[in-house]
Amino acid sequence: MRNLIGMIKGLSATRPTLWIGFPLSLCVGLMLYMATATTIEADSRQRFSAHAHHARNTIVARVKSYTDLVRGTAAMFRSNYPITRLQFHNYVDGLDLDQQFPAIESINFSEFLYDATRAEFEKRMAKEPLADGSLPTVFKIIPPGRRDKYSIVTFVEPPQQGPTIGVDMLSSPALTAQHMTSRDTGELGTSGIPIKWVKGGIRRTGLAMRVPIYAQGKSTNTVQERRTAFLGSVGIAFSVDRLMMGVIDEMPVKNAHMTLVDNALLNTDERGKILFNSAQDARPQPRKFSIFSDRFSHTLVIDFNTRKWDATFSVDAHEMYSGFEEFMPWLAMFAGIVSTMLLYALFHALTSSRQRAIKLAKGMTRELRESQNKLQLSHQNLRRLAAHADQIKEGERKRIAREIHDDLGQNLLALRIDADMLANRTLATHSRLHQRARATLIHIDATIKSVRQIINDLRPNVLDLGLSAAVEWQIAEFRRRTGIACELLDQPNEVVLNEQSSTALFRILQESLTNIVRHSQASSVRVVLGCRGDSFFMSIEDNGVGLGATGIIKTGSFGLVGIEERIGILGGKCAIYSKNGEGTTVSVSVPLAPIREPGTVSATEARTVEPLLF
Repeated sequence: MRNLIGMIKGLSATRPTLWIGFPLSLCVGLMLYMATATTIEADSRQRFSAHAHHARNTIVARVKSYTDLVRGTAAMFRSNYPITRLQFHNYVDGLDLDQQFPAIESINFSEFLYDATRAEFEKRMAKEPLADGSLPTVFKIIPPGRRDKYSIVTFVEPPQQGPTIGVDMLSSPALTAQHMTSRDTGELGTSGIPIKWVKGGIRRTGLAMRVPIYAQGKSTNTVQERRTAFLGSVGIAFSVDRLMMGVIDEMPVKNAHMTLVDNALLNTDERGKILFNSAQDARPQPRKFSIFSDRFSHTLVIDFNTRKWDATFSVDAHEMYSGFEEFMPWLAMFAGIVSTMLLYALFHALTSSRQRAIKLAKGMTRELRESQNKLQLSHQNLRRLAAHADQIKEGERKRIAREIHDDLGQNLLALRIDADMLANRTLATHSRLHQRARATLIHIDATIKSVRQIINDLRPNVLDLGLSAAVEWQIAEFRRRTGIACELLDQPNEVVLNEQSSTALFRILQESLTNIVRHSQASSVRVVLGCRGDSFFMSIEDNGVGLGATGIIKTGSFGLVGIEERIGILGGKCAIYSKNGEGTTVSVSVPLAPIREPGTVSATEARTVEPLLF
């Protein structure tokens, strides 16, 4: 900066020429501002699009789970019909709707009958005990009046939600058409008519879907056979608001808005086609200055049982920017202006006297040395950042493995128990259902095995038992998967390494064994663990084809570079020996004492993820 001031003073006699650099610098700064802001906006828009696709996939998955639930309930009715209110209550209670299906408001069963059997049906329902064992005070068909056929709601759980017991769903022409179509086709049906109600002072919108139930053992190949075997239908009612708000709450974007539109309702009034709008009560946010887009919006199509929904996700653009990203275009403009000014001043100074050129060269040399020192300091900071990022990554692996074990693993185990109970109960009575149940058990067991493998790939449990145990397990897995002979030589010295060193050595072993399988064409491998002075060392030796002249610095290959960086972060040493046709040896060592730089904390103190217990 002092050099620049000196140049400006020395060129005061030629000021009109010097000041040409200011508009040039401003133009360059504006161009850099535009380029940087455009790049950041495109990246933010792409990230928001990815979040929108993930939210859409979540909605599809949850709707499918609701569809599977109603089909499963229909299968239960068909295999156990008739059932009592107590049995239905126990079944729904076992589903744990509040936790597993929070958007589902109710599950109900409606029995189909003709007017000729109405009196017999009313007598039977008057004697049907409630879920608590008591008899109903009165049973009436709602609305009153005689009709040719009825679809009477007989079971509703939870009882305080959903349609009222005794309601005839065929009293509505729209519902009648949907019920009869579902009966004749055997397919899951939905009217698509939004259900409006107020619960807890909150106005909600709901939708329903139903599956027909046919008598067990009767043929349903033709329309007439399905009409003859038709017993009724099972349906669920779910809150669109709770479903969509649950998805929005899971989006890692603040103040995201979503609008859900049913295209099948486009012929009705404008309010009728909107199923959900999270922004209807949102307050407008003050907009920040920007010459680019104020909002990001993305519309995706969702298939809801042959009905097409349009889900539009939107968010204020500034919500997608971090503080640094909002500041970056201005920083780029400032850097462009300053850089251009410096370059222009330098060009102007080079046309002056030789003395000024020498003086400028000395100043640049001094600044270059300062920049070199800063670069070295920056390199050290980057290595420390890499170490911290590696700790975070290993902690995240542990957390993900724990979440999979605690959540998905327990759910799969519960699902297997239910499937096994179903298989045992149907062994003697329903052979085909028993076969399907056994097949489901096989699929569940395969899924459990896959989940265990994923947990081990993320972070093997045996790593908690120490490095030696983890290495022994990894070598056994390597032999089992590849068939390559692998020998472990472990010195009997009992050495306790810190978690950071143990994890790093284990990951280096994994990377080395992966390289051997991919590139070495080896038939045997030897792994040695031991102590040498105040260091702990590990070597991996194979009898493969070797790395060749350029194998260590091969373009696009970062495996060996990653090994060197891991060891460098720990303050250790790494050596790689290889000859063509004579194999490769990777030898690493780390200090037994933990390495702690000034101002840093140990891995144990910095750990934010609790250990995963199995």
